[in-house]
Amino acid sequence: MSTDLAVPPRKRTSIRRFWASTIGKKAVMAVTGLALVGFLFAHMLGNLKVFLGPAEMNHYAAWLRTLGEPVLPYSVLLWILRAGLLVAVVLHVTAAVQLSRRDRAARPVRYAHGQRARARFAPGTMRWGGATLAVYVVWHLLDLTVGVANRDFVEGQPYHNVVADFSVWWVNLIYVAALLMLGLHLHHGFASAARTLGFTGGALKKTGTVVAVVITGGFLAVPIGVMTGLVA
Repeated sequence: MSTDLAVPPRKRTSIRRFWASTIGKKAVMAVTGLALVGFLFAHMLGNLKVFLGPAEMNHYAAWLRTLGEPVLPYSVLLWILRAGLLVAVVLHVTAAVQLSRRDRAARPVRYAHGQRARARFAPGTMRWGGATLAVYVVWHLLDLTVGVANRDFVEGQPYHNVVADFSVWWVNLIYVAALLMLGLHLHHGFASAARTLGFTGGALKKTGTVVAVVITGGFLAVPIGVMTGLVA
């Protein structure tokens, strides 16, 4: 039986109406965005284990694949989590694209000359920054997860793969540029997501800034560590 048939007709209609509405798309974008922030924070902490040496980093990577055992086979839960993240990314990007199109359709006339640049900067950063990050994530997976974009990739040796990757200067440029874009995306997106979910207050902007700085700085520490010889 298909998943669609298993859902009562009234519930299917409610879900479709929710998704079709602007507030529904904003809510989906906010929830998936916050879930992805949680993943980024956990991923950043895992990456920082590179400073503890190859044994600690490789042990951590191996431990991730044992999650769910013995109930689930080796690596199955990890792939389930990856699939969940993929669904969150697809929903997040789809909602963002559809909201952007809806916004342009509602305001077909260009902004008047002299409008504050700040009013155009945040939406532009979210739109183009999100597209850039989506492309980068694909490359990053091919580089450090699958290994086809890393000529020195060794299966099961993440410490070696990270050092080999960030020893190449142009890889560092791509990584740093993507992280700076991520920082801007987090800075603007966090407060927007919080407001959509009903959280208000002057501390939201500061919280978004702190989250953006911590996550961006944590990820940047790894290539900087390799470039400066702290990680070798």
